[in-house]
Amino acid sequence: MDNKIRVVIYGVGAIGSSVARAALGRKGLEIVGAVDISKEKVGRDLGELLGLGRTLGVTVSDNPEDLFSSLRADVVLHSTSSYLRDVHPQLEACIKAEMNVISTCEELSYPYYKYPELSRRLDEMAKEYGVAVLGTGINPGYLMDTLPLVLTAPCLEVRRIKVTRVMDSSKRRIPFQKKIGTGLTLEEFRRLIDDKKITGHVGLIESIAMIADALGWKLDEIRELPPEAVLAEREIVTSYTTVKPGQVAGLRSVAHGVRGGENLITLEFVSHADVKEEYDAISIEGVPNINQKIIGGVHGDVGTVAMVLNSIPKVLNAQPGLWTMKDLALPSSTPEDMRIYIQWREE
Repeated sequence: MDNKIRVVIYGVGAIGSSVARAALGRKGLEIVGAVDISKEKVGRDLGELLGLGRTLGVTVSDNPEDLFSSLRADVVLHSTSSYLRDVHPQLEACIKAEMNVISTCEELSYPYYKYPELSRRLDEMAKEYGVAVLGTGINPGYLMDTLPLVLTAPCLEVRRIKVTRVMDSSKRRIPFQKKIGTGLTLEEFRRLIDDKKITGHVGLIESIAMIADALGWKLDEIRELPPEAVLAEREIVTSYTTVKPGQVAGLRSVAHGVRGGENLITLEFVSHADVKEEYDAISIEGVPNINQKIIGGVHGDVGTVAMVLNSIPKVLNAQPGLWTMKDLALPSSTPEDMRIYIQWREE
């Protein structure tokens, strides 16, 4: 078992760096390349960027086509943007290099609803070049779509599904706190909402579309409401700023899958700096009813990194094409050396 699974890290930001560090700790994986566009990162050794105190012999490149032509890799772990229109040229470059792709792009988790033509193009291209492409993460990718679907398995009938995720944003990275408006006035928050500089939680629409597709529900529409500001009732000190009473502590985002005027699927994402209890809750109205609550919730960054790494054997064993989490083998953690799962590789 000397032949390792060869990995390229595409995007060396906060999540991509965490993916790279975790990949280095897994037997059977070898990072052979890295891509980023930041001038501060290009040309530097990945080990140096990760703060390992040692070099890895992997130089960060800003030219994926040149890099891909100079190496052979099994899978690209891609973390650059939430929006498919921004990343699809990056994905196409990976596909043309005959590399499988696992991406944290939220809109790629179920792209068929918003981007049917682009999805078909990516699927056809992946099949042409013999690779599999997957968008995943903790949310979307697991907590608000895959996990609720798994929980419907013992139901004879499913009538409605509601998923609620409540997170304490004060524990999260500063870019996330900034992204949800922490410390803004209500007027500033509303202006940034109007300017679409604050968009709420990306992926609610994709999660609803995936659930509906898996259950065979034909929805009349998916309705995403504008994010609502959650105002601080007391002074809150976070790693990013001090939030005064009356300022924005975070936000609440809600989306509904609607049929016949009824909300069959409701997803609620709440994240602010004064959360009293973190949790992930799933309520299924059906026969039987099912209610699950994950006390303390699942850490978003750690969970996303785990989903990416644990998806490697699922993707490498998949048939070529563009896939979603509902299409692949049941997600699970993988053993320390995941090469034992890889069935198709020629040693």
